[in-house]
Amino acid sequence: MLGDVGGGGRGARRDSFGLTEGKGLAHARLLITVGMAEPSVPGGKRKREAVAEEGGEAEGVPEPAGAEAAVGNGTAEPARFPFTGFRLQKVLRESAREKTLFLHGKVNESSGDGQDAVVILEKTPFQVGQVAQLLAGSPELQLQLSNDIYSNYHLAPPPQLSGVKATVVFPATAKHLQKYGCQELHMVEESGEDYTNITLPYLEAQSLSIQWVYNILDKKAEAERIVYENPDPSDGFVLLPDLKWDQKQVDDLYLIAICHRRGIRSLRDLTEEHLPLLRNIQREGQEAILQRYGVGPDRLRVYLHYQPSYYHLHVHFTALGHEAPGTGVERAHLLAEVIENLQLTPRHYQRRTLRYALRADDPLLARFRAAAGR
Repeated sequence: MLGDVGGGGRGARRDSFGLTEGKGLAHARLLITVGMAEPSVPGGKRKREAVAEEGGEAEGVPEPAGAEAAVGNGTAEPARFPFTGFRLQKVLRESAREKTLFLHGKVNESSGDGQDAVVILEKTPFQVGQVAQLLAGSPELQLQLSNDIYSNYHLAPPPQLSGVKATVVFPATAKHLQKYGCQELHMVEESGEDYTNITLPYLEAQSLSIQWVYNILDKKAEAERIVYENPDPSDGFVLLPDLKWDQKQVDDLYLIAICHRRGIRSLRDLTEEHLPLLRNIQREGQEAILQRYGVGPDRLRVYLHYQPSYYHLHVHFTALGHEAPGTGVERAHLLAEVIENLQLTPRHYQRRTLRYALRADDPLLARFRAAAGR
């Protein structure tokens, strides 16, 4: 069953980062996360990005044919993009609320026709200590408006307060360009039978890479970022900060628990058999966060996504006051309620109708429409 929920929006020609289509990428102080397919260039192959959560995709992105994902961990040393040049082709999407910008550009054009790349820019959160020092000094100000006790200024921040996180997808496929563009959303009602007959065959037909997940579990990448691990192969997991969190303040705390056990795609696969795993994630994850960050269980939002952005069971831990992407009622399922549902009905998620949003260009939406005769 399908229904429209609207969404989408138009891509702007000029945006809050000051970029215009057809021009080069503006200079900025960038924190770089790279997802790429060329093994000769160091970098982390991460499907898990802010954009994956914000966009609400129900699918992963296939690897380019014959590509092997490079594995690497970040350093404090200066770095370069894994390409030369950047000629802006299109602003795929922007969000003034999230302070994010999604760009499609042509790169490496000096060596031929060039290649496609996607760059996602996100303004980093403020650091309270540095802001307090700035305001206590003599910041560069331009008065914009003054009325009674209220006044607005344009403040030029120093470099340490003007950081921009850059996520790079290179080389980008047509699938990436489609994924990161603006699209209307449509609500889907997926019964247990629909999952078996429509969704599951679609997922099994896709070539969706989650090698980056296995790299983390096998300690081939990001081992130094793991803050807690239960090594049990069946009921254990690793807990590490999500890339959307810069770890400089706990107000926007965001960690991910990834289970060691393979073959659990999503909420739909969970039964009473998985209750020990889920309880471990809930209890031990909350304890680890309390010990490491001083944030108690009553200040955490612990949930799963359906559909998830990648198909290996993982659980989100976010600060309760943080408006993280993907926390809408149509996508987030609280872990405590998942556990309770499975205690009451062991095969609850094989039988229940689940409702979620799909983008207008999602092939899975087309399959639901075809099944409904639309």
